[in-house]
Amino acid sequence: ITNYQVPQGAGDIVMIQSDHTGAVDILSAELETADLLGEQRKSQPPPLAPPTMWTTEKTKEFKARMGKEKNGQMVVKRGEVVTVRVPTHPDGKCICWEFATDDYDIGFGVYFDWTTVTSTAITVQVSESSDEEDEDEEDESEGLAPVGDVERGSKSYLRSRYGEIMPVYRRNSHREVQAGSHEYPGEGIYLLKFDNSYSLLRNKTLFFHVYYTS
Repeated sequence: ITNYQVPQGAGDIVMIQSDHTGAVDILSAELETADLLGEQRKSQPPPLAPPTMWTTEKTKEFKARMGKEKNGQMVVKRGEVVTVRVPTHPDGKCICWEFATDDYDIGFGVYFDWTTVTSTAITVQVSESSDEEDEDEEDESEGLAPVGDVERGSKSYLRSRYGEIMPVYRRNSHREVQAGSHEYPGEGIYLLKFDNSYSLLRNKTLFFHVYYTS
């Protein structure tokens, strides 16, 4: 196909004729540009507000309390990424989280999946790396959008329907209880990522509590 450079102004009409069939396409430069930009905006999720974050020093009390809960603790193995998927609840307006670890820190970040909620059950997904986790979601949506790496080690890619609330960074969860909250931006699923992919030797015992408020 031969490239033609045509100066375009407001309301210009561009005529393109095929060298093979002779067919002529008539395009309005102004309308085509507006339509393309409109479709692009529709495909992009709205920006997400940052979370509210704080820490507390009562790590022993928190670990003791979570140790008694049925699903209050888990082991994040070396090289693993654990994603806790928390759907928005129709009775809630805000998600809250608290977590701490034994002896060593852990990476943590929060993302949001703009999808229809069919169940309010909280689920846990385990993968060996952020890249592998994204490959598992490849069938659900197309197009890659790079985000910040985890501890400058593993890369992470989120699909167009995902929004970043807080990128993954290492938290001193072995020294202080890490806590935060975020107001629902709409219907969807929160992805709380606990990243231990940068650790080649150490498993991390994680104590966590996730809940919603109205």
